[in-house]
Amino acid sequence: MAVLFDAQSIVFIIDDDESLRDALKRVFRSVGLSAEAFASAPEFLKYNRPDVPSCLVLDVRLPGLSGLDFQAELGNANILIPIVFITGHGDIPMSVKAMKAGAVEFLTKPLREQDLLDAVRAALEGDKMRREQQITDSDAQVRFDLLTPREQEVMAFVTTGLMNKQVATEMGIAEATVKFHRGHIMRKMAARSLADLIKMAGSLGIQHTK
Repeated sequence: MAVLFDAQSIVFIIDDDESLRDALKRVFRSVGLSAEAFASAPEFLKYNRPDVPSCLVLDVRLPGLSGLDFQAELGNANILIPIVFITGHGDIPMSVKAMKAGAVEFLTKPLREQDLLDAVRAALEGDKMRREQQITDSDAQVRFDLLTPREQEVMAFVTTGLMNKQVATEMGIAEATVKFHRGHIMRKMAARSLADLIKMAGSLGIQHTK
């Protein structure tokens, strides 16, 4: 049975075996996925990748830069794309190294189509969630930057779990003033609850330090 994917998602394939590249493209396109294939890592880097959820199906053994080395290069360049490794010559140390570096899956050839599709689905869903979180964090940062310096200070205290009275004591201001600022903060940050505000503070790395 066909596995349905988001039509906007795309799978990139890097393998020096042309027949395998073509076969993988057919598999992915049969379930509604866009797929682009490359013979080497440098060839992939030259491609103007669209800003959509994506993943990389990467052969471990490539001419020139190996798949594992390319994984490290992507990480160093802060190019965030989930990787599904494929190999006909894998071993346990190699797979452990790949997984520790963040690979989604490490599959050996000959590939089972369902295993590959399951791994790609997990990779694409993970990339979609990462992208959505980036947008949420960016929006929260913009809202936080629009707070006054005093509101930012109050938010840092409030999101540690302190009660209004405790925040007032820590800041040397009236409890009513804390309540006033807290109300403005909740509205400006579009927070539905204190838990929501605490989550935002965590994602933005906001914390009070004495």
